[in-house]
Amino acid sequence: MGIFTDMTKAREIKRDKLRAERRPLLEQLDVEFMRAVEAGDAEKQALIAERKQLLRDVTADPVIDAATTPDELKAARPAILDEKTQS
Repeated sequence: MGIFTDMTKAREIKRDKLRAERRPLLEQLDVEFMRAVEAGDAEKQALIAERKQLLRDVTADPVIDAATTPDELKAARPAILDEKTQS
């Protein structure tokens, strides 16, 4: 008998890792958003709000649910996590 991976549990672990990874990015965007508010820059506020929503949505990436092997799940990584903040 081979090694069995509980993919349901593995998906939850992946989502937890993504949440931890996005946390500092969201915190940085919160700072940038407040600066935009103070500057009265509504356009920048809207762009930051969109970016924050994309980060919130990383755990809903359909690639995570579609993964059928641990390697596929490991490779699931929304591109938004690799983009630099606007600063």
